[in-house]
Amino acid sequence: MTTIEGFLNGLLVALQWGNLFYCFVGALIGTLIGVLPGIGPVATIAMLLPMTFYMAPVPALIMLAGIFYGAQYGGSTTAILVNLPGENSAVVTCLDGYQMARKGRAGPALAVAALGSLFAGMFATAFIVLLAPPLAKFALAFGAAEYFALMVLGLFAAIVLAHGSILKALGMITLGLLLSMVGTDLSSGAIRFTFGIQELTDRLDFVPLAMGVFAVAEVIRNLENPEARQTITTKFRDLWPTRDDFRRSWPAVLRGSVLGSFLGLLPGGGAMLSSFAAYSIEKRLSKEPERFGQGAVEGVAAPESANNAGAQTSFVPLLTLGIPGNATIALMAGAMMIHGVQPGPQVMSSNPDLFWGVIASMILGNFMLVVINLPLVFIWVKLLSVPYRLFYPAILVFCCIGVYTLNYAVFDVLMMIVFGFMGYLLLRWKFEPAPLLLAFILGPMLEDNFRRALNISDGDFMIFIERPISATLLVITVLLAGLMVLPALRKKRQTTFTEEA
Repeated sequence: MTTIEGFLNGLLVALQWGNLFYCFVGALIGTLIGVLPGIGPVATIAMLLPMTFYMAPVPALIMLAGIFYGAQYGGSTTAILVNLPGENSAVVTCLDGYQMARKGRAGPALAVAALGSLFAGMFATAFIVLLAPPLAKFALAFGAAEYFALMVLGLFAAIVLAHGSILKALGMITLGLLLSMVGTDLSSGAIRFTFGIQELTDRLDFVPLAMGVFAVAEVIRNLENPEARQTITTKFRDLWPTRDDFRRSWPAVLRGSVLGSFLGLLPGGGAMLSSFAAYSIEKRLSKEPERFGQGAVEGVAAPESANNAGAQTSFVPLLTLGIPGNATIALMAGAMMIHGVQPGPQVMSSNPDLFWGVIASMILGNFMLVVINLPLVFIWVKLLSVPYRLFYPAILVFCCIGVYTLNYAVFDVLMMIVFGFMGYLLLRWKFEPAPLLLAFILGPMLEDNFRRALNISDGDFMIFIERPISATLLVITVLLAGLMVLPALRKKRQTTFTEEA
């Protein structure tokens, strides 16, 4: 099947009424949780994972994908009108979007964000269609040694690109790997790290961990935050940007789309890194950098385009290499494995409807998001007047029901609560939990490929060096590890994530 044939087949799959419905549901939920600060796509997808058990793999992945990139759209609404980013990647949009709103130009800011995101979504989808098939074919040449080296590289890249302290990110990777080893070792039958608890012999479940560390922990943390918000309203007839807005914004949209598409491929990159990088580049390229932070339309167009493109292309490493690049994509990987689909290059040949259907659904989802966002912007803003304390009981009840229905075991609910408090403490101590989830997902595959490589070589560790692809990936990993300890890089890295905020 050629790329064109595969994509056209994916469009037919995505256009089926059931898949269209779940695409719309995902986009709608994504917009909603993007608008409401304090929930986020990771926590929402974690809460909805149990529901996908009763769905076919294709509509389940289409819905979860819609939630992810839909949240990038919704986050801009509160960033512009309330100066409160609904999603982390919308932090940069606050800088100029809210200033435009204060000057009575909230409508053009919202329209530029929506249209820029639409173009970026189309560009990123075309990028995926062109890049994914050759990358998947290349990955078919990977053996156990290559996959082990690739996963090690992915974990180290996640450490480098994680926000905050590198040492803390390394600690989260280590903790995630340790948690992935709890239970019965499938190779030897040995029971590890269960401390005599019978329920742990079947390994820690992915869903209670994800829902606890992200959903429950976020609820606890957000109860500490004040809810005072100053909302700026706009009229629908004032939404359309001026000719000068289009002239200034289209180069920023194009650059943001290209940059976001490439940065989305990096482990730990995705939407947030893309939006920060795009804003920084626009500010440096501008002949009037003093306009940024004062209501520059480019300061809205660039990050909003970049974060949407980055969110969509972050699916490429998962679908082609089987490596999740961030916490949300790790949840997608978990959902695929729950449905018996192993992420990686075999997906394109063994599950072409899933592979191409999810990609094609992104085009439909992006058009749906424009229709959902602009006409309903006033409804989304009205939701901000609902106190968060009224949302959290429903979120917690939904989490408990979802986790309990996994195995109909109270132990799973207790584990979710334990991980929830652990996640809250990690957030309080400024440990980023995303690397923990990545390591937890990759841990079993990392261990399995390491053992298989050694079995092939009769215990000779030189197999990782003698195979060219594996050796190249390990050399890049060593270079990354060396760069992490350079003071100049640490200072630059910290500046990248904090100077604009």
